[in-house]
Amino acid sequence: MTDSTLASRARSIGRGFAVTAGTGAAAGAAAFGYGLWEKNQFVLREETLPILPAGQSPFRILHLSDIHFVPGQKKKAAWLQSLADLEPNLVVNTGDNLSHAKAVDPLLAALRPLLEFPGVFVPGSNDYFAPSLKNPALYLLGPSKVKPKANLLDWPRLRSGFGMAGWVDLTNRHQSLALNGMRFDFSGVDDPHLKREKYAGWPRGTVNQDASDHLKVAVLHAPYQRVLDHFTEEGADLLLAGHTHGGQLCIPGYGAVVSNCDLPAWRAKGLNDWTNNGRTTPVNVSGGIGTSRFAPVRIACKPEAVLLTLTSPA
Repeated sequence: MTDSTLASRARSIGRGFAVTAGTGAAAGAAAFGYGLWEKNQFVLREETLPILPAGQSPFRILHLSDIHFVPGQKKKAAWLQSLADLEPNLVVNTGDNLSHAKAVDPLLAALRPLLEFPGVFVPGSNDYFAPSLKNPALYLLGPSKVKPKANLLDWPRLRSGFGMAGWVDLTNRHQSLALNGMRFDFSGVDDPHLKREKYAGWPRGTVNQDASDHLKVAVLHAPYQRVLDHFTEEGADLLLAGHTHGGQLCIPGYGAVVSNCDLPAWRAKGLNDWTNNGRTTPVNVSGGIGTSRFAPVRIACKPEAVLLTLTSPA
């Protein structure tokens, strides 16, 4: 083989590598562009769950999670405000409201119409700490970790804003509320992703209450199996959680690859049953409304709020 032939083949191989690299870069750019678009394609997932005692009127829970608000997110703010038109009987916020140090005031403004309704809430790690720039591939290696020197967010002021509006803080505590002529017994925990959960049990009298006039609801941010096991064994009628973002970067036709906790990836979003020691409890995991401001894309996983209608069995 002559030197000129070798040189010609080398140039051909080089052009092949260049075309392949260029195609990959173009595909990556296209995927990123699509992800930027999809992160603002907000949807409402509606579920019906027949767990109310016989004779009770339907009860509508609006489940919000992982808003990750950043100042200037006008489309997200307008959509959050529009959810008040649903007139829920209760709003449940399962944490990770913030993604920026200056987000508290604009977030409270966006939620103001919803703060007119009864509500309960627990925090997530991104209510306490600002997100940081990291390689997204690290999520494939296991749940994310908070850096020791992470920047603190103004969670006390956000919690105060929720509380002054009448929303009930369930951070490692329990409380009963009378809603629609029925007793709801809530028990919540601080973020299991930070291993801050401490179980407060149920409000006094819950265990001996006649099941015809009360419902036990557990509220948490990250749906780690140890927490789901605990509340299921303790007789919760419903568990509400977030944290997973539904996988955020999903494979079309397949779904989530990771859940950012020890929950199986196929459970990263949706309403499913959880069983422990012979007891079964429905669990709704929200796919979340936002993203970290350092990973502002969603693919095959539109941001969602969940309207969960509780009914009596037919």
